[in-house]
Amino acid sequence: MKDRYNVLFLCTRNSARSIMAEAIMNRKGFPTFTAYSAGSHPKGDVHPAALRQIELAKLSSAALRSKGWSEFAAPGAPRLDFVITVCDNARESCPLFFGAAKRLHHNFDDPSALNGSEEERTVLFRRVRDELRAYLRDFARSEAGT
Repeated sequence: MKDRYNVLFLCTRNSARSIMAEAIMNRKGFPTFTAYSAGSHPKGDVHPAALRQIELAKLSSAALRSKGWSEFAAPGAPRLDFVITVCDNARESCPLFFGAAKRLHHNFDDPSALNGSEEERTVLFRRVRDELRAYLRDFARSEAGT
């Protein structure tokens, strides 16, 4: 078993689910896990409701940004131990350039796609954040015994 693991969370736009996963893992998985996130078609900015849920959970949002997964194929990119797709679209189009990284998948609802009221969106963003937290707790326990 290693002392440290690099985890990349992939989604389509890298604006909500994968961003929240990165923030959760960097706080709850520290020092065993270092998390990153990226998207196949990055939106370019982080969804404000995702940032709000991150802040309500008392997680850092300082370094979070929407980015493409090609950053993690570039020279000097961190060596990845795990690549976790958090939406079915990313799973279908996940590139093979992540080398020996163990690939995992869990589909979470896309809260940014909800065309509901502000209250409905807030409830869904909170639910997805909490589901990510539970999934990542179980992941950390099963993969690294933390």
